[in-house]
Amino acid sequence: MGPMGAGKSTVGRALAQMLGLEFVDSDAEIEQRTGADIPWIFEIEGESGFRDREAKVLADISSRDGIVMATGGGAIVRDENRRTLSERGFVVYLEATLREQVRRTSKDQKRPLLAGQDRRRVLTDLMAIREPLYQEIADLRLPTAKRNARQLAEQIVAALSGATSVSGT
Repeated sequence: MGPMGAGKSTVGRALAQMLGLEFVDSDAEIEQRTGADIPWIFEIEGESGFRDREAKVLADISSRDGIVMATGGGAIVRDENRRTLSERGFVVYLEATLREQVRRTSKDQKRPLLAGQDRRRVLTDLMAIREPLYQEIADLRLPTAKRNARQLAEQIVAALSGATSVSGT
């Protein structure tokens, strides 16, 4: 888990490959189940409708064994999602600086919360709300700055195996 632009899907895929597990992206799963993309769901159902769908998908996916899951950045806002994630898995918080988030999302037009908005302001406001929630349930915190997906995945594998003590702070 982590904010927009933290690399959740990219790191998740690398981690799943290293561990020989299936990778599941909760946003992609929502799109597959609905046959619609996330911006369209936001437009038709609003954020609340999307979050309802997201909660169901997270509950379904997290009940499966042998997977690596990447969540959407806002999945953390609902209490039920935090409980589900915390109780059913090892939660990794990929930390990204505001500068990284702005850079990594600058050309992405598929993020409904950023559409037509001042990205820096929106990302700052979202982090003010979400940062404490990410920290609340994180089993491992990893800063993403100056690290590629493979390096981050290797750190997660090490933490999972207990081979090394990883500190994200």
